[in-house]
Amino acid sequence: MVDARSRLKEVYAHPVGRDAIDKVLLQLGRSRGWVRNPVVANLRLGTVARLARPVLGDGFVSSLVTVLADHDDGAARLDQVGAPAQHAPDGAAAPGGVVLAGAEWWREAVFYQVYPRSFADSDADGIGDLRGITSRLDHLADLGVDCVWLSPIFDSPNEDMGYDVRDYRAVMAEMGTLADLDELVAGCHERGMRIILDLVVNHTSAEHEWFRAAVADPDGPYGDYYHLVPGAPGEDGSGPPPNNWTSFFGGSAWRWVPEARRWALHLFAPGQMDLNWENPQVRAEVAEIVRWWRGRGIDGFRLDVINYISKRSGLPDGNEAIGRLMGFPGIEHYFFGPHLHAYLAELRQAGFTRRSDDPPPASTARERFADGTLGGPLPPDEAGVMVGETPGVGVEMSRLLSNRSRAELDLVFNFDVLDGPGKVRWDDYRYDLAYLKGFYLDYLARTGPGDAIALFYDNHDNPRMLSKVLGAKDRDPELRAAAAKVLATIQLTLPGTPFLFQGQEIGAVNQEFTSVGDLQDVESRNRYAELCETGLSEAVALAQVLPGARDHARVPMRWEPGLTTGFTAGTPWQTGREDSRGFTVAEQTDDPDSVLTYYRDLIALRRAEPALTRGAFRALAPRSRTYFGWLRTAVGGSADWLIEVNLTSRTIRRPRGVPEAETVLGSPGGPLRATLTPYECRVARVTPGNGHAASARGGGHRG
Repeated sequence: MVDARSRLKEVYAHPVGRDAIDKVLLQLGRSRGWVRNPVVANLRLGTVARLARPVLGDGFVSSLVTVLADHDDGAARLDQVGAPAQHAPDGAAAPGGVVLAGAEWWREAVFYQVYPRSFADSDADGIGDLRGITSRLDHLADLGVDCVWLSPIFDSPNEDMGYDVRDYRAVMAEMGTLADLDELVAGCHERGMRIILDLVVNHTSAEHEWFRAAVADPDGPYGDYYHLVPGAPGEDGSGPPPNNWTSFFGGSAWRWVPEARRWALHLFAPGQMDLNWENPQVRAEVAEIVRWWRGRGIDGFRLDVINYISKRSGLPDGNEAIGRLMGFPGIEHYFFGPHLHAYLAELRQAGFTRRSDDPPPASTARERFADGTLGGPLPPDEAGVMVGETPGVGVEMSRLLSNRSRAELDLVFNFDVLDGPGKVRWDDYRYDLAYLKGFYLDYLARTGPGDAIALFYDNHDNPRMLSKVLGAKDRDPELRAAAAKVLATIQLTLPGTPFLFQGQEIGAVNQEFTSVGDLQDVESRNRYAELCETGLSEAVALAQVLPGARDHARVPMRWEPGLTTGFTAGTPWQTGREDSRGFTVAEQTDDPDSVLTYYRDLIALRRAEPALTRGAFRALAPRSRTYFGWLRTAVGGSADWLIEVNLTSRTIRRPRGVPEAETVLGSPGGPLRATLTPYECRVARVTPGNGHAASARGGGHRG
């Protein structure tokens, strides 16, 4: 047990405690050395609380102790491969053992996220749709993708672009029909690709039939599907909400519903009502939705903000100091809630795991061999893959959620990689790739055989990493292509599972939006309005929104040059603001030096060479802030591989002791040069007998 008398080092030894402290240090832009030196490490928490009060305020330690008490340390089971899960919610049986998702095919897979609204439009209404995606499947197959992930396509009023679901068993009208989706699933499977959907079950739309029933009868069975809280006696909604929690989209996280005379919790938009996962019937409904889609051939789900599903009982006020530090009061009560592990383990067993009497799915993916050729259909996966979007968790919490022995998630997204120390998404700054290197070296050093890492930079919720790295130079075609290849090399050859987002393969960058009218996203518009209300001018408010606007990633895919970029024959729902040449699919397809060709070749090499997916990992010159090099060790008689990248826009010298290797991708062939040009990358087959020449300069990690 941790309490105010515990020493800081004892808290730091707890996985949740370590991540919480690391998160605070990251937000403050401070090194972990602050808590690792012997003097500070031996301070008692009560003393730390007094010393840190000017920064962390009152109550931080008590909040930390409460969160730690919710979770066992997990250390005894993290590396017990295949051990049964020991946790289950009240009234639910614990699973008898871990059921792996299709023999863990996802560990060696390359995922590709499609934002359907912006990928391809088949009917000229300006909105991307399912038939449009089907028409472009050959592009994804040629790229070498193993699994396609679709952002939400369920029926929705689109207050948050589909992340407010009205009907989990229907397709939104502008996207198509269930028949169109069935055709898309079959098309993916026929090309040797699996397909997963985005499942949003922390909340539903206020137009969902469950919420309508809850409003009609808040004391009836559906009233407990949501967090509906009466006001004080005589409350008419004009008084304060039940607690001080705030929405991620601005303002209070509570909405007064006059028809029900209740406050309703919404961590996101006012029409996105949080489900009450303490209700077993809610959990059963979600599991049944998963089973229904698995029967239609869906191979798994990416689970939206899934770590938010467990809220602390009683929904207490959040600590104000934590709220100021993290930006959202109340977050400590739900970002890693008390029953999270139990709910995930139950969902895996009840929803994602096949039963002996389940009929076969409508189709399964064809087997794809190392050379890219296809075989027959694979047998149904015993468990669908579970990918968790888990904002706020650190490395150790990620391991607690996704380690094989826990029988919960398979992969999680750790967002700490996306912004440097002391920075957040909205800040206008140049991202230092040395931070990315340090993040992954630290992550890999802390993983065991049951762990897996999701490698990602871009998605629908973040600006383009390429622009964060290059800043104002992101329109320089030479630097843009070179830096795009560096990011590809890191993502596709480090140990882990890469998640690409549409456009990465052609070097997509942020857009040059000039007014708030260019923005379609509810989050960006709300933030702009709030900043203007504080007295900022429209120009200053816009300047503070644009660096982090989600719209940058959501503009239509650039298939070919022209105003509509080959996306639609109509008027695009969102207009891109880019007229660069050479950065469309059509322009890059037959160019041997293009970003797209590099992605195709690197993914093909990754599939053909087991060292690049299953080989052990050894970093070279790990302390360098300009050079990132590593070795992937041979598997089953294959070759060792040397990977090198220049993390900067200037020429650097290679470190001494790098083994001799034959360049296959990246740098020009020929003798090994002493320098690397700006953002140069090199993927090379190590000359036999030279694979361990760099041991004096390297550091070993398990793959």
